Amino acid sequence: MSRRESPAARALTAVAPTAIGLPAGDAGVVHAASAIEAARLALLRDMQLAFRKRGQLVQPLAFFALVTLLFPLAISPELAQLRELAPGVLWIGALLASLLALEFLFRDDAQDGTLEQYVLSGQSLTALLFAKTAAHWLLTGLPLALMTPLAAISLGAPVSALAAIVAAVLLGTLTLSLLGSIGAGLTLNVRRSSALLSLLTLPLSLPVLIFGARATELAIRGASIVAPLELLAAVAVLGVTLAPLAAAAAVRISLE
Repeated sequence: MSRRESPAARALTAVAPTAIGLPAGDAGVVHAASAIEAARLALLRDMQLAFRKRGQLVQPLAFFALVTLLFPLAISPELAQLRELAPGVLWIGALLASLLALEFLFRDDAQDGTLEQYVLSGQSLTALLFAKTAAHWLLTGLPLALMTPLAAISLGAPVSALAAIVAAVLLGTLTLSLLGSIGAGLTLNVRRSSALLSLLTLPLSLPVLIFGARATELAIRGASIVAPLELLAAVAVLGVTLAPLAAAAAVRISLE
């Protein structure tokens, strides 16, 4: 087996608890530990493979930077006008940049048979796909959040608002990655699936855009952002709870 698949192979060959004759209670503990270890290995595998394709990593970040940094050149450079438009520009840029990377979330693993191995491995497919989604967020959402201060400053946001804006973007991009995993699973067998993936994901992303833009607007004005930030956190918790289950069901349907 190639080096490229070695982490996945280690995850798929985890020892089943019933094979070593443990009682039911102990078997459940070992099975949970095995699922966590398999998810960890899947996460590390995706991170390693992503850094071998650095062009895919740079593409969404470059798009976000171009949209936000060049936007002031298309309108008046007056700070008051830029601040009014900043929430919408930041969040639309973050959403579109996240969508650019979603097409590659499951596609390569579906083509080389890795997803089928995950399904047949006996490990929790939900945990494995959650690990892949977490890797997507670490490689896309987290860098976008780290780039947000520069983009916000270019749009006239005060320095005092940057911490709140970054917190909102962190929660928002996490939810966008989770929602995108459902669409990516449903469009596995569709050629040139980017358009369909966008159509499936955009309607689900509207609450994130609304709450995120509102939090950014309040932060720029110097007001409290507790309410929209709590709503973003609630949507993120709901996504963590339900999206991996839906993504696993979507992948199973697409592989049948």
